[in-house]
Parts: sequence; C-alpha cells; structure tokens
Amino acid sequence: MTTRAHDDRRIVLISTGGTIASRWQGSGYAADAAGGDVLASAALPDGLSVEVVDLFNVNSSNMTTRHQLALLRTVHETLADPGVDGIVITHGTDTLEETAFLLDLHHADPRPVVLTGAQLPFGTGEGDGPSNLSDALQVAATVRDLGVLVVFDGMVHGARGTLKTQTLAVDAFSDPSAPPLGKVGFSRVDIRRAPARPAALPLPAAAYAADYAAGDLPRVDIVTHHSDADPVLFEAALAAGAQGVVLVATGAGNATPDFVAAVTRAVASGVLVAVTTRVPAGPLAALYTGGGAVDLAAAGGRLTGTLRAAQARIALLSAALATPDRAERAELVGPLLNGPESVGEASVAAPGADVVPDADTVPRADAA
Repeated sequence: MTTRAHDDRRIVLISTGGTIASRWQGSGYAADAAGGDVLASAALPDGLSVEVVDLFNVNSSNMTTRHQLALLRTVHETLADPGVDGIVITHGTDTLEETAFLLDLHHADPRPVVLTGAQLPFGTGEGDGPSNLSDALQVAATVRDLGVLVVFDGMVHGARGTLKTQTLAVDAFSDPSAPPLGKVGFSRVDIRRAPARPAALPLPAAAYAADYAAGDLPRVDIVTHHSDADPVLFEAALAAGAQGVVLVATGAGNATPDFVAAVTRAVASGVLVAVTTRVPAGPLAALYTGGGAVDLAAAGGRLTGTLRAAQARIALLSAALATPDRAERAELVGPLLNGPESVGEASVAAPGADVVPDADTVPRADAA
C-alpha cells in the first residue's frame, strides 16, 4: 500500500502485530489485522506517503530474539534506500521496550525509527491506536539524529530507559528516571532534549540467518533477588547454558554473599553478569558490602545505572551477538549498559518540529 505526492516525506510502516492489530477471537484478543488495515484507521498527517511492510503478526508476549533480529535486518534493509525518510513500527506493548532498545543499539542512521502501539484493541471505538500511529508518523517525518524512539499518548521517548509502566492505562510508557524527550500534537513535534546513546553496533551476523533455531542464539536470563533468595535459579541459568545473566537486585543493587560467590564463578567462566534493581527509578550505586553492590561489582557484575532488567538483558544479548570472544564481550558491554557520559545534540529535519532547550541540554534546531 503506497500513496505518494511529488514532495511527500516517504515513511515505511513495518507492522509486527500487538494490541494495535488485535481483534476479538471469541475468548480474548489476538493480533491478526494487516498493517494496511491498521494504517487505514489513522489520520495520515499532511505531506506524507506511507508504504506498508507486513513483517509478522504476533502478540508481543510471544516475541522472540528471532523475531527481533528479523525486524532489525528489515529496518537496516529499508534504510539502505536513500529515498526513505523514516520508519514507523507498530508493535505490541508487552515487549516493545526490549525491541526498541535492541534496534537503538544497532542504529547509526540519522533517520528516525519510531515504535508505537496501543493499549486498546484494533477497531475499538475510542481506541488509542489511531492517534498513536498518526503521532508516530508525524515524528518519523520530522526529527533526525535522535535514534530509535517510542511515541505513545502524545509523548516522545528515547529507547534507552523507556519502560512499560502501566498495564492498561493509555499513558503506558515512561522512563522512571528521566523526563520524555518531547511531545507531539496538533501537527507539531516539540523536542526538549536529545538522548545519550553509545556508538552503534554493526548489524550482527545472526540477523542475516533466517534459519537460526532458538538454541543457536545466545541464551541470556534474568534472575530476581528477594527475601530468602539464594542463587539456585542463578546457577540453573548457568547450567542451562546462559552466556549472560541479569541479576535483579534490591535497593541500589544489593544481594547476599552467596550471590556474590555465584557471580564470581560466572564471570570467571566468561559469562556476562549485569546487576540491576527491582526498584522502578534511580541509579544503582556501590554503597553496601556484605553482599551488596560493592561486592557484586568487585566480583565482576556490571552495575546498570538506570537501565532496568529487560533492557539490561538486551545489552548483554547484543554484546553476545557481536562477538564469540568472551573477553571482547566484557569490554563491549559497559557502554551498552551505561551509555555515553555526555548527551548529544538533536536536529530537526523538517518544519513543524521545534527543539526547545531546557536545563538538561541545549540541542540545535536545523530546519530543512
């Protein structure tokens, strides 16, 4: 499906399923609407032409690394066409934060990739999908040099740090530790700050291997600490062949001496270990010993700053996909988990987007 006027901004819509494409199946909702149908439900911003790619159609709780790598490859192949101005991806909300972060870690192009979805199913009279999609298209046609974005409920978020923070409410996404990048509405995109992003990784070889079986891809697991917790599940992940483990600690990154011993053994065997927290907001900090973050970091666990479990797992996965050499993975993973120290500059690619400076950063506004 393509409509194009001579001077239109050319956007490619990649449809992957999710609630925005879900219809009633008799006992519940499931993704089955084609991308063209989803697009037809939204108001198309002026000056855009949109081409639809139906990549797959799944509930995002069923998303796999194979799906995500296929999407990553499709994004890179799409952007190989210099005539494409931006990409919008419709995606289920359950794992959108993981897919967005994976794409962002491999995104070096100035053109935007924007993910959106819905909390209310396709065809619902007052559903949020059409407005979210219209906003995402507007952002994709407007901004540059912001990496991969999440546009939801009128807000523009950077991929890093953005999580699903509401199970059902329409304002589903936020970064608990930072404000949004900007907002969109009334055919206007206002960007207040630019996201801090590490240097992009090259596309992994696995993205080209459509016949990869699940067991051929690196296993990366998540284990949560709690009262009475012991490292049994951590050790089980290692026994299952995990090449990376995210330990979801308490507080600012604390566990127990038994976990420290388990992390020490894992790191010595070449397994990547990231330490995050189950607390929604704030950075990790090496403050406590006795099994706390001081000891976990000394054991080789990588504290994740404000990055939380699902995205920390993606960082470990991307490092594992980048190289089979475990020492190289260990060097690579730090910037993926913590990002660069400084915030970059944003630029605007078309009229209608305003960059509004605030206390965090003063980006430049280059109107085309």
